[in-house]
Amino acid sequence: MTATIKDVAKMAGVSISTVSRVINNSKPVSTEIRQKVLDVINELGYKPNEIARTLVTKKSFLIGVIVTDLGDSYIAQLVRGIEEVGKMYDYDILLCSTYGDKATEIKFMQLLSRKQVEGIILVSDSLNDEIDNQLKDFKIPFVYLNRYFYTEDFPTVTIDNLEATYEMTNYLINLGHENIAYVSSSKEDYSLELLKLEGYKKAISENEGYEENIFYAKGRNIEDGYEVCRDIMVSNSDITAIFCGHDELAIGVLNYLYDNNIEVPDKVSVAGYGDIKTASIFRPRLTTIKEPFYDIGAVAIRRIIKEIKKESIDNNTIFLPFQIQKRESCAKML
Repeated sequence: MTATIKDVAKMAGVSISTVSRVINNSKPVSTEIRQKVLDVINELGYKPNEIARTLVTKKSFLIGVIVTDLGDSYIAQLVRGIEEVGKMYDYDILLCSTYGDKATEIKFMQLLSRKQVEGIILVSDSLNDEIDNQLKDFKIPFVYLNRYFYTEDFPTVTIDNLEATYEMTNYLINLGHENIAYVSSSKEDYSLELLKLEGYKKAISENEGYEENIFYAKGRNIEDGYEVCRDIMVSNSDITAIFCGHDELAIGVLNYLYDNNIEVPDKVSVAGYGDIKTASIFRPRLTTIKEPFYDIGAVAIRRIIKEIKKESIDNNTIFLPFQIQKRESCAKML
């Protein structure tokens, strides 16, 4: 028979309210009484009713996490960071996948609200007004994570995208490349691509005699990288380095160059952005900007827990360090 709180109180020789105070850590209890109650709980194998406990403490120790697709390797790393740091602070996560459907995002937000989560982390490609209004109505800690667009309306964790492309472009320049193409995936307002482009342009402008070579892919997929590489090689045969705003585009570029017997990195160097799992598996292994996806997830949930605990938070946007992963797809010009 399952032990009850009454059984614990009777065996420990204390009141039910005292047992409740020990379990919920709601009011002071002497060290001796607390230990006695804990020993009885352990002996009887008593498990508090989590629903009742939530009603009493108004704490569920649950964080809602809504993602587009857990099958994406970078999202899996984000979630791992969220989950592992959450466990360190005794928080569990409720994970929901939307597969990019906005109506499903709203549905899951309402579900998580009913489950009385204490905070929500949303990993989404874009926000709309309905989601915006829903989040503001919840009045609980929230973090928005997005690899493609930025907004100043919500807390987020990211890297300095402008500085990252600036450093990668300078890395290619220092390798001796004078004709560097940059492949962007978007011209849209609020796109992170605009910041990345600014970093590339800044590096090019600081080097006398260098000119911008900017190409726009139709999307962010491998197939889009393959197509845009065809355009690059036809329009400018002097290009010796191709820097892509996403690893998926860079892998498409590598495929095109391989299919057309253009050696990498001997003839053309290729660099990407993100360091998704495939980047280190593909051959030649891709030189790329490493976005610290695990750390982004870990810092996101830590921010939410700090807000729950009423700890001070300095900035709405938290910038994490990035690094250039130097691999075999880039080489010094001979």
